[in-house]
Amino acid sequence: MNRQQLFSVGALAGATLLLETTLTRLLAVAQYYHFAFLVVSLALLGFGASGSLLSLSPRVYRGSGGIGGPEQAGGRLLGFAGLAFAASAGLAYGVVNLLPFDSYSIAWDPRQIFYFGLYYLALTAPFLFAGIGIGGALAAGAGRSHLVYSANLLGSGVGVLLAPLALWATGVPGAVLVSALVGLLAAYSSGRAWRTPARIGFGLALLAGAAGFTALGAANLGERAPLGMTISQYKGLANARRYPGSETIFGRWNAISRVDVLAKAGTRLLPGLSYTYPGTPPPQHGLSIDADAIQPVSLVGPERFEASGFLPEAVAFSLRPGGRVMVLEPGGGLGVLQAVAGGSREVFAVVANPLIPQAVSRVAGEADPYSLPGVWTVLEPPRVFLQASKDTYDLVYLPLTDAYRPVTSGAYSLSETYLLTEEAFTDMLAHLSPNGLLVVSRWLQTPPSEEVRLVATLVEALQRRSLARPEQAIVAYRGIQVLTALVQPDGWSAAELAEVRAFLEERRFDLVWAPDVQPEETNRFNRLPEPVYYDAVASLFGPAGTGTFYAAYPFEVAPSTDDRPFFFHFFRWGQTPELLATLGRTWQPFGGSGYLVLVALLVLVTVLSAGLILAPLLTCRPHGADGDLPGRGAPSRVRVLVYFTALGLAFLFVEIPLIQRWILLLGHPTYAFTVVVLVLLSFSSLGSALARSAWLPRRAAFAALVLLALLTPWIAAKLTSAGLAWPTPLRVMGAGLSLAPLAVLMGLPFPLGLAWLENQAPGWVPWAWAVNGCASVISAVLAAMLALSYGFTLVLLLGAAAYGVAFAALIGERNETDSGVAAVSES
Repeated sequence: MNRQQLFSVGALAGATLLLETTLTRLLAVAQYYHFAFLVVSLALLGFGASGSLLSLSPRVYRGSGGIGGPEQAGGRLLGFAGLAFAASAGLAYGVVNLLPFDSYSIAWDPRQIFYFGLYYLALTAPFLFAGIGIGGALAAGAGRSHLVYSANLLGSGVGVLLAPLALWATGVPGAVLVSALVGLLAAYSSGRAWRTPARIGFGLALLAGAAGFTALGAANLGERAPLGMTISQYKGLANARRYPGSETIFGRWNAISRVDVLAKAGTRLLPGLSYTYPGTPPPQHGLSIDADAIQPVSLVGPERFEASGFLPEAVAFSLRPGGRVMVLEPGGGLGVLQAVAGGSREVFAVVANPLIPQAVSRVAGEADPYSLPGVWTVLEPPRVFLQASKDTYDLVYLPLTDAYRPVTSGAYSLSETYLLTEEAFTDMLAHLSPNGLLVVSRWLQTPPSEEVRLVATLVEALQRRSLARPEQAIVAYRGIQVLTALVQPDGWSAAELAEVRAFLEERRFDLVWAPDVQPEETNRFNRLPEPVYYDAVASLFGPAGTGTFYAAYPFEVAPSTDDRPFFFHFFRWGQTPELLATLGRTWQPFGGSGYLVLVALLVLVTVLSAGLILAPLLTCRPHGADGDLPGRGAPSRVRVLVYFTALGLAFLFVEIPLIQRWILLLGHPTYAFTVVVLVLLSFSSLGSALARSAWLPRRAAFAALVLLALLTPWIAAKLTSAGLAWPTPLRVMGAGLSLAPLAVLMGLPFPLGLAWLENQAPGWVPWAWAVNGCASVISAVLAAMLALSYGFTLVLLLGAAAYGVAFAALIGERNETDSGVAAVSES
């Protein structure tokens, strides 16, 4: 295994991670968040399948039978893998754009199952070919497999770093093309056997094919590919585009999102507007982020925004006239416009995505709410700004910018949000001036769920602020669609409560809760058979206590926290019979929660993984001439299986919760993914390169890995708490430095296991690659399920436990351990 081939391994790994990251963005935009997770997880099975295929065909990487020696065979295999990866990446992109697949309709349209199968096969192919190249290099690199694995990790880290740059510069279509180019680079550098005019011509042909498929996707395929990709017909942007006469007046990618603005799309969005409003909604453009729900961009100035006084939050601005206001994530700017129209003298709009105010400014002209006098736009993640700023405000306003999504759909139960957690509301309350108000609106759900969790989370935040009776600080009321909560930690005066009641009477909103609420005033104007929202909140404040209420409630409504930031996850196992009974009969294809998607996916990947792991054992000769499988004195199959399964589980059990936890620290999922994965892979590459060093105390290092993994939840929590107020470069540096020691140690176990096998059972190296790949896919799904139900801390601790199991498997029998360690030293 020469340097050129190590470079090819790194390039192929980089192309793979670049494509994987791009596919995550593509599928989140084209379909939905949960389906992006599903398809990419399935595609990663390609790595497991590649190990199984290599186990069944050892001559491919050994070079026997006229193919040449291992080095020449390895070069040929890497060249083939790079070319095949490039071609299949372009093919996969074309397939996902041309197939009439729609994940939203999979429950009632049987054809979608067939389309999904084609989707899966197309997306698996690039990972399969990349896995064949990398796995073959590991199997052929006896004595240097630690360097091959190091090159794999380092290249993957570079690919992760390239992804946001490619997405920012070229969008998803261009990023797919870049990944194909990097794959061709792997083929070109793989060895002399491919340095021929034919190879170059073949590569150019494949590049042309990839570019053609990319151009095909980037072309506007009628109404099916407005963003260079086919998007679900049920997404907000697709619906808006179907409005007669609609036109796109802004569309741009950046590293973290796709933002589009449509004109003449029939946008009339004023969430919670009272039905007593006598006028018509102002003209509006529709703004969409990642092709999802349309947000309004109102084309009027504050002096002409007559509807402002009829929105549910208007009473807050009336209670604090001329106040200083912080508006968190106002999206298209409606919340900012409300604040200025309500008479606020200073408005601070805190926005994490700089492309949003840029888009609004471009399309709204003089009506741009972000450029109004007295409005200051702060381009920071809200939680970072809340920690860094010491200022206080008369109002802190968290407007309702996402679209209504029935709780029964569960389409967003897998997405995290750090603005609706106990810690977030605690930070917001800390920025209130004396007698300041926190204003939050959420959609009403039937049966009550989202609004109940909102009130419950506010209660917990007030208790964190040492308020003994939080029910005395909250006023909540509802219209037809929206519940609004006003929180005043300093308590409500009789005059203020009277003003609120007068506003509700005039605008025909129903009181849900107040310190002096009476049951008869809770169901007057928007009448329901029973006052279910009042009943739920009253039970929350009942004498039994909040813990009893959460346990007895039919949905999971306990407050979300930074350790479990899944505000939209309401699933409980008791819902399952009802959900299965209605599956395929409603317009909510995934029942009451995306959680059931994870359950089905876990079963599927476990079955497929078992088949891929068992196939080589059932078909290879135990004592074949080529040494397909080990003979006497070799470690037991069970111990090898346990060791590499534990490693596959452990790595992602550590990686996934750290990515999700540090979305809070770094401000956006893309940034968190890039920094965490880059640091883990790059420093793991260093650990892998050092794995065969004679001076390395391997057992002590493995034990230190287990210990440090156990401490990681505490380290991550402390760093997040302390680092949110730091400038961005310091937050990135702090995240990287805190991860580096753990990452170096995480790079040791896999090459140590390879050395163990190379000494006693070299024919099992491809099978170990298959086991590790399959376990990684299972761990990705399992980590998400456990995080939803129990939080990130538990998943991190289970990752440490999995490393402990691997450590025990490696040193379980003295003679095998000693010979494996000796082999490492001798190499």
